[in-house]
Amino acid sequence: MEKYVVLYNKLSGTSEEAIKKLEPLISGKGSVEFKDITTLGGYAGFFGDLDAESKLVICGGDGTLNRFVNEADEFIADREIYYFPSGTGNDFVRDVELDFTQGPVEISKYLKNLPTVTVKGKTCKFINNVGFGIDGYCCQVGDEMKASGKVPNYTSIAINGLLFHFKSKNADITIDGKHYEFKNVWIAPTMMGRFYGGGMNAAPEQNRLSEEKTVSLTIMHGKSRIGTLIIFPSIFKGEHVKHTKKVSVFTGHDITVKFDAPSPLQIDGETVLDVTEYTVSYK
Repeated sequence: MEKYVVLYNKLSGTSEEAIKKLEPLISGKGSVEFKDITTLGGYAGFFGDLDAESKLVICGGDGTLNRFVNEADEFIADREIYYFPSGTGNDFVRDVELDFTQGPVEISKYLKNLPTVTVKGKTCKFINNVGFGIDGYCCQVGDEMKASGKVPNYTSIAINGLLFHFKSKNADITIDGKHYEFKNVWIAPTMMGRFYGGGMNAAPEQNRLSEEKTVSLTIMHGKSRIGTLIIFPSIFKGEHVKHTKKVSVFTGHDITVKFDAPSPLQIDGETVLDVTEYTVSYK
């Protein structure tokens, strides 16, 4: 009989629903132990007590995966890690296209050799993307709505931001030593996977397992709010890249994006406020 140890985030609004789906899928295969990731008190003791034969399962969304790879990084290099998705965005699942209908799936190879982002003097790894611009604005507004007990509609937030509330920025960009400048930038995400924002295919050609170890930077720019709004929905199918006068995609190992005014930024869905610059490194 196998033994499963499942890490989940009790603070996540979707964790209880996911556990209800997961438990019958694995309980017939062996014993199951659930542990709240927010109460571990550090991973040294957790992995020290973890049986070598136990299957470690992460149950959560993109934010939970991000937290795990950053906090448990030094302990997972030689261990098999399984995953069962919950959450609302699940852009990691969209990108890797694995089938979780029969239970947890091993994702160890996706958690190794991840890119890092440095923001406000702090460096961390990321699973899917670093979003800068209206995507960060959407996360900021969404967080404020959740705090007041409301359920955010991110598509509605984005549309209202494009039409009225979010002001585009001028961007100074460096990619592997090459310098570029863009005016009226609306989004400037650096992508490890193809998807972010709950299904936007921002970088259709990005391959998280590429031998080149490159990430993709997508720039959507344009002076007209209405013109940008017309193009914006095509990002869900990855067709925004056809608008080459308004959308530019770069690949590289070292990427720095500077805005001429502070803007919200998000890292795998977690918001950082008042950011003017971020740097990504992937080698």
